[in-house]
Amino acid sequence: MKKISQDRKYKVSVKGKAYDVILHLDLEDGGFGVECQSLPGCASQGKTVEEALAIIKDAIQGHLEVEAEKGKKRKAVA
Repeated sequence: MKKISQDRKYKVSVKGKAYDVILHLDLEDGGFGVECQSLPGCASQGKTVEEALAIIKDAIQGHLEVEAEKGKKRKAVA
């Protein structure tokens, strides 16, 4: 993914908690890429800024749900 201009920082809220996300232009595919650096691997993209921010909220929600499931499985094994 190639970047131009400056990345833009936003805060999105998921389940009452604020997460910092980084938004940047995506020259290869068009639109915007967005990532949540505090959740490694949690990234997405959208055609517009609004769409990218809405989609990253869903990605963060999914990431948190997967991590919660992994935590339950670890406790069950221990």
